[in-house]
Amino acid sequence: MYEKRNDAPAADAPVHPLRGLTPAQFMALGGDAVVYVRPVSGETLSHLIVDAQFEQDELYQLVMSADGTPLLVTDTADAVAEWLGDKNLGLATVH
Repeated sequence: MYEKRNDAPAADAPVHPLRGLTPAQFMALGGDAVVYVRPVSGETLSHLIVDAQFEQDELYQLVMSADGTPLLVTDTADAVAEWLGDKNLGLATVH
């Protein structure tokens, strides 16, 4: 069971310095060389990529650039690994 006791944000909570970067500053740090892979349902993908059709109950692998741009959608982790094999990209993990 999860119980949230305080709805108010902490007044003295630090703001992460990367949140304020412009796209150009982010790319200068190598943001265009980092991707992450996330399993997503077909239903979710239908909302993200409106010009394609996905099986609603199917689980897909979505590869996105660090700025959130979708790069690849596939149905297997092996296909992701193959696609990344010839790219010069770093893979970040998503928690």
